[in-house]
Amino acid sequence: MNNTTGLEGSDAEPLAYLIRDGATESVHHGIVAVVDHNGNSLLERGNQRVPVYPRSTLKPFQTLGVLATGVSLTSVETVLTTASHSGSTRHRDAVAGFLTRHGLDESHLQCPVDWPLGATERHAMQAEGKPQDRLAMNCSGKHAGFLAACQHSGYDLETYLEPDHPLQQLMADTIEDWTGESISFSSTDGCGAPLHQVSLHGLARGIARVALSEDPRAAVLTTALAENPWAIDGEGRANTRTIERLGGVAKIGAEGLVVIGVPQGIAVAVKVLDGSMRATTPIALEALRSVGAISTKDRDALLDDVSEPVLGGGRVIGGLDVRL
Repeated sequence: MNNTTGLEGSDAEPLAYLIRDGATESVHHGIVAVVDHNGNSLLERGNQRVPVYPRSTLKPFQTLGVLATGVSLTSVETVLTTASHSGSTRHRDAVAGFLTRHGLDESHLQCPVDWPLGATERHAMQAEGKPQDRLAMNCSGKHAGFLAACQHSGYDLETYLEPDHPLQQLMADTIEDWTGESISFSSTDGCGAPLHQVSLHGLARGIARVALSEDPRAAVLTTALAENPWAIDGEGRANTRTIERLGGVAKIGAEGLVVIGVPQGIAVAVKVLDGSMRATTPIALEALRSVGAISTKDRDALLDDVSEPVLGGGRVIGGLDVRL
């Protein structure tokens, strides 16, 4: 189906306000869907049925597709396949080891060269005089997972990103199976992989099903995430801290997206229309708290970790106020 319009401003509602000295400085508009594993909508703000580009929030489903090929992944490899990693030395070394264990190397990766996603990691790499490379690209683990599945299945390695490649056909089928929706439109993600639109409702429902872990492959993924939360994002970063505190699944996506699924089979999907990441996790946490899926204590502890204070002359004089 050809999507000629995409998101409209009317699809969203004001969700978060940046407050400086008691006055509103900025407003984030977005869409929120809290859905249980049966597809019941528990909270909706904005139009949760409009198709969006989920970006990297699709990675948990892509990992399930990789596992469906029967390839044997270690716990760390499973998480790296799902990751938008910060590009730390630990991540880059782990992806290199992932490739080696499956008879591959960095030259097989078709993601772009890049600097690490994390500012600290990027500056460290630049200070060492190292150039951009594919291992540092935040999707290198996903590509390693794709390649490992192809190597195991006897699929062509050169064309693994083509939409008609059998692995990418499996990825599309897996996304439809878990979200319960037909893909409305397809494009190409920043890493070069096919990118498929679904609604936030479908995205949240699929992540809720993964977090519930009743499916054996989902249980493999959630167990791996619990064992290696550092690998999904990076030490102290939002997805890592969320999984450490809540369990389940947490995954950011570029252009203002996040999904969080908790073990009781409830998940939230958030899209901030201006593409900013600042408000995504705070909105998601408040949405889960408002339906009783997480406690106020857990919300507050995570907000202390992931929120960006408003500073004036080095003093905290405000912050983000989520209003659902």
